[in-house]
Formats: sequence, structure tokens, C-alpha cells
Amino acid sequence: MTEHDVVAALQDRTRVILGQFADVTVADDGSLGFTYAGALCSLRAVALGPGLEVLALTSVLAWDRPSSGGLRAKVAARNAESQFGSISVVGHGSQADVILRYTFPATGLDDEPLMTMLVLVLSGVEKARVGLVP
Repeated sequence: MTEHDVVAALQDRTRVILGQFADVTVADDGSLGFTYAGALCSLRAVALGPGLEVLALTSVLAWDRPSSGGLRAKVAARNAESQFGSISVVGHGSQADVILRYTFPATGLDDEPLMTMLVLVLSGVEKARVGLVP
């Protein structure tokens, strides 16, 4: 099985698992798009090297929020509490988006452990989003 086949199989397994608790779409580039607890999410399987396949999640926790010291303080607090991923503020003018990114190794994970990891990561998305949106 080629590296491309391994990544494609992981991506497909992940789509099926996520489909149990979210409506998943497949973008033209193959990434998986879905909404979880109000956050916009994108997930993609990637091979960092032979035998090292990872899942990379990007989640938009909040968008077009007023850029302020208060928002940055909330994000810093969420980062201190977060077990999975890093949260950043991306400014654009007087507005800002809050993004959570997390990449984790998925090589060798059967469906049940993979689902457990996805649920843990997404519960972190849900928790991190609290208080960031009105």
C-alpha cells in the first residue's frame, strides 16, 4: 500500500467516524469540513513521513470579534486550560478570529481509539469556544 493510499484510507475512516456526530462534507482538496458545537472545523489526514500519518484539525472558534485585550486574555486562559491544541487570535483590522489548531499522530489507531481521540479533541473545541461568542 502506498503512502497516498494509507492517507486516503485514514481520511475515509475519519470521515465515517465523524459522520456519527457531525454532518461532514468533503472539499475539492479532500479535507473534511464540519461544524461542531458552533465552531467551523476542517480536518485532513497528512503523511509526515513513512509510517507517520497525522490528523490536522483547524477549528474557527469565533470570527469577526472585536480585537481587544479582553479577547486576548480569554484566549490566553483557554490555552492554559487546553489539553489538545493551541488557540490563537488572528487579527484583521479592528476584528479578529479565534482559531484552534491541533495535529495528532493517527498511525496504527483502530476505529475505537481514533473515535476517542476525535471526541476528546472536539470536546476541547466546544469548551474553548465558551465565552468567545455572544
